Amino acid sequence: MDFNELVQLRRSHRKFTAQEVDGEAVRLIMRAALMAPTSKGQRNWQFVVVDDKASLEKLADAKDMGGQFLKDAPLAIAVLGDPLQNDCWIEDGSIAAISMQYQAEALGLGSCWVQMRGRGLADGTTADTVISGILQIPENMSCLCIVAVGYKADERKPQNEDKLKWENVHLNAF
Repeated sequence: MDFNELVQLRRSHRKFTAQEVDGEAVRLIMRAALMAPTSKGQRNWQFVVVDDKASLEKLADAKDMGGQFLKDAPLAIAVLGDPLQNDCWIEDGSIAAISMQYQAEALGLGSCWVQMRGRGLADGTTADTVISGILQIPENMSCLCIVAVGYKADERKPQNEDKLKWENVHLNAF
């Protein structure tokens, strides 16, 4: 499939089959992340690949809303950065995350970004605190997102060309 088709087909999937993601697919997804461009070529993001069911269930509870489907994902990848070491850690992590998602789609897998930065629980506990405890992340690191990956258990239609907001694209000036 060419990139134009890949972009049109990639949709967020929150429902996955129980089938495990094989090691070669995980390697290719992580390869895509490690090849993602970064500010000044720093490449100082970190990734934690999680396939342990108990850990996935705990990660699903790291924030109040929007992450419960992690409990049923066979694989999740936490995207981390050190805000004190890299002022572009959010941008660099975002590029790596979408690179993983496009690679997953190219492999026939579904994926979904789960926002964690700036999220948390009603009691004031940050998602970072919860995730750090589960995945033993050093204090200097922050979690931008978790990308859920698995075999699609639902069908999503490709992006509709007719609904693209071309009016949001400006040439030379707003």
